[in-house]
Amino acid sequence: MIIESVDTKPSISERKETMQMARPSLVEICSSYLRKSVFICGWFLLLIGSGSAALAQGGGKAEPNRIEFKHGTTSTTISGVVRGDEEAEYVLAARQGQKLTIKLTSTSVKSSVFQILGPDNDKLGLEHDANFDYSGLLPKTGDYFITVRRPTQSKGLSRYKMTVTIR
Repeated sequence: MIIESVDTKPSISERKETMQMARPSLVEICSSYLRKSVFICGWFLLLIGSGSAALAQGGGKAEPNRIEFKHGTTSTTISGVVRGDEEAEYVLAARQGQKLTIKLTSTSVKSSVFQILGPDNDKLGLEHDANFDYSGLLPKTGDYFITVRRPTQSKGLSRYKMTVTIR
């Protein structure tokens, strides 16, 4: 009876093949990392993009919405919503001596108020009437900033329509 010994150890070339199959290549590693990075960046950009309007209430400062009139018109109406201590900011380019009129209506009576700042950040006088409407001559040429907010910083929301007229 002849007994042959069987070597159960794989050869060096067999071990290399096994190691190469078990270990991902550099291209596979980079591809996987890139897919994960793109996924994470996509979510980040989605969150940033959807939160730009909300930056004003979170401590950051969102860019104000520029009010522009259609060609041949002197008036436009803007609809919006403010929640809690949130503010909606608008900017309007105007010239000295023009008359600015702002009419603000809210779904709940007087649940929205506004403030107007001139080109030098000076507040325009409180020339609004009992309905919180404003009408006055502008003292300087430049950008005027209009901020709409709730009168109290309580929870809740206020839907508003603001008609801005310049003559």
